Amino acid sequence: MSGIQEAIISAVSSFAVGILALIGVIITNSKSGKDLQHKLDTAQAVTETKLEALTLEVRKHNNFAIKIPVIEEQIKVINHRISDCENIMLQ
Repeated sequence: MSGIQEAIISAVSSFAVGILALIGVIITNSKSGKDLQHKLDTAQAVTETKLEALTLEVRKHNNFAIKIPVIEEQIKVINHRISDCENIMLQ
């Protein structure tokens, strides 16, 4: 073979190796991207679940925060009535 033919064969084979390497990189990046997206989707689902649970806890707390002053006022009224009853019994 002549030097030109060898150079052409070498260039074509280098080009083929480059194309195969590029295909490998594209496939690897595509798979990595899919894996990363799956991990992100899973993390997002976990975060949303935790946020929903936290929201429920906050709502429960807020309900108690609303009810406690009412209960405290009712206890004051009850204590006053007990005191009145004790005063009546002592007379």
